Amino acid sequence: MGIFKEFRDFAMRGNVVDLAVGVILGAAFAPIVSNLVENIIMPPIGYLLAGIDFSELSYPIPTGEGNEPVLIKYGMFLNAVIKFAITAFAIFLLVKAMSKFKKPEPAPAPAAPSPSEVYLKEIRDLLSRV
Repeated sequence: MGIFKEFRDFAMRGNVVDLAVGVILGAAFAPIVSNLVENIIMPPIGYLLAGIDFSELSYPIPTGEGNEPVLIKYGMFLNAVIKFAITAFAIFLLVKAMSKFKKPEPAPAPAAPSPSEVYLKEIRDLLSRV
């Protein structure tokens, strides 16, 4: 029974639950970013670059006579890099906005002076009166 209790304690920690929520939201956010990149951002960029469709960019590697060449689809990789950059920026903005709503932690109270410091201050005060 000890292992199940340890697992339950581990799974119920605040950080693990927060991470699970983040993963679920990230998975739900991925199709939105993909759609944004493929249908809104990339068409104008392709238009500005003389009608280039990034998803169609590839480099053929010849395989011999009669065989179709192997394609290295670097355009798809460029799309993935752009999707990652947009996702990272959106998450950055989300975390930044959420941090504004988070309550600041109170500063720790200063430590009480040691007895020797108290005595030295009393001696100083007495000497300043003389």
